Amino acid sequence: MSKDSFAQSAAYLKQAVPLMIKYQIPTTPDNYTLWYNYVAASMPELNQAIEQAIKLQGTCSLITCERLYHQHLAAQDEQQMEAMKLSLAAMANELGHTMQDAISDTGMFQEILDKSFDRLSLIDDEGLSLEDTMGILRDLVRESRDIRMSTMHFRNQLSNAEKEIKELRETLSETRKLANEDALTSLLNRRAFDLEIDGLIRSKRPFSLILSDIDRFKNFNDEYGHLLGDQVLRAFSKRLRETCKEGVTAYRLGGEEFALLVPMRSLALSRQMAESLRRAIEKMSILDRKSGRRIDHITASFGVGEYNGQETGDALVERTDKLLYKAKELGRNRVMPLPS
Repeated sequence: MSKDSFAQSAAYLKQAVPLMIKYQIPTTPDNYTLWYNYVAASMPELNQAIEQAIKLQGTCSLITCERLYHQHLAAQDEQQMEAMKLSLAAMANELGHTMQDAISDTGMFQEILDKSFDRLSLIDDEGLSLEDTMGILRDLVRESRDIRMSTMHFRNQLSNAEKEIKELRETLSETRKLANEDALTSLLNRRAFDLEIDGLIRSKRPFSLILSDIDRFKNFNDEYGHLLGDQVLRAFSKRLRETCKEGVTAYRLGGEEFALLVPMRSLALSRQMAESLRRAIEKMSILDRKSGRRIDHITASFGVGEYNGQETGDALVERTDKLLYKAKELGRNRVMPLPS
């Protein structure tokens, strides 16, 4: 690296680190890379995305950093996934060829066996000599040794393939485990929620939390089956996603439990948002294709809490969850706390 290049890199680093400190960005290698490229301004789309996040959230959250890194910079990850696909394809191709060879060898050996036994049957009819008989047996031994070697090679390849497939399966499983998206609803999942709320707390910026629970969801599963239950979850998630404007983010925490993180909003404004969402959910109508019945009695309860500037994420969730429980206790289909 030339002196000019080194000096330029050092200058970018000196700009990146204070920004990371300002926005409470953890100093991981991926985040260094992201913010280094931001101050270098070499990728306009990346800079635009980061600035948009800061405008909406007051910071660039952990999940946003992770998403932008993988979207704009993680070419190596894509290469590894492509290499994995090629590895699987090559493995399948090699096993296919070896299997064909083994089948071919087995067929040839069967033909040799048939011919050999036909020749041996001539002992009684034509009186083969001992030397001819031993020659036939030697050919059988040699061919059986060859087919045994072919079979052993195929067995070893299967064993190696099994190990490679196990390793690939573990890699893919770990990738899925680290993913931030809920498979059924396409909302962000609990892992993403935990990361995001911790990031918001570290940023010391105001935000509110909305927790929501579909009322009597178990009844949908019991009466109509799990397929319709999944339909309800997806429709409910769509309503939440439509609310996600100006930095609001929706999450599925598990089962029928959902959350919204609302940056830079007071309790009163967040409560109004929850009330609008409650009314929108009341209007939902889902057709049960199996029975032909239309279900239009879907409701949800909400608890809304505003970060007090001191509590932990767990404490805020617990406090807001108590408000959600109170809403259910008072008859469901309502938002707590009541407007002041």
